[in-house]
Amino acid sequence: MNSLKVCSGKFITFEGIEGVGKSTQVKLLVEALIKADVEVVATREPGGTEIAEAIRGVLLRHYQEKMTPTAELLLLFAARSQHISAVIKPALQAGKCVVCDRFTDATYAYQGGGRGIYLQNILQLENLVQGDLRPDLTLVLDMPDVNFSLSRAKGIGTGDRIEIEELSFFERARKIYLARANGNPSRYRVIDANHSIEEVNQEIIRAVDERFSAG
Repeated sequence: MNSLKVCSGKFITFEGIEGVGKSTQVKLLVEALIKADVEVVATREPGGTEIAEAIRGVLLRHYQEKMTPTAELLLLFAARSQHISAVIKPALQAGKCVVCDRFTDATYAYQGGGRGIYLQNILQLENLVQGDLRPDLTLVLDMPDVNFSLSRAKGIGTGDRIEIEELSFFERARKIYLARANGNPSRYRVIDANHSIEEVNQEIIRAVDERFSAG
């Protein structure tokens, strides 16, 4: 695992639709990094700070009133601004590895693909909130059978406001994830999440090694 030491000061994000096993794989990668003596900060979006977690609650709660896609988008970037300022940038500046369960790719996938928001509007907010901050590596956990993936997620518990969306919503989100990965193969690695937890973890470790050992 010593090869994972190159992750110091790097920003790694996990992406994918519901039920692909992101949370489990985040935990396993963080454990591997700790064993390799890498200082690591594990976090998530939306959330990661007191204010951002409060916004997460607003985003995911069920309401009688329908939240507009624009309101949802602006809340996500409000939470992201707090998260970057309070957690991500300080950790990276201190030479720590940041591992984040979802980041802006999720916004392109869910709000762009799922909700149909014009991608250029998301890009404008991304530039405003993040400046030049982008992940060094984005691991997209993928299951071609979206229905199976969602069935796994439903087995975990009651769905939040976004998790209960229709199948077509997540199919559109998956297409955006894959399109973004295909458009920038130097940053993205698509991981087949159909395999066992151990096999997926091994593939992730290989992807991390290959990405950072290549410079």
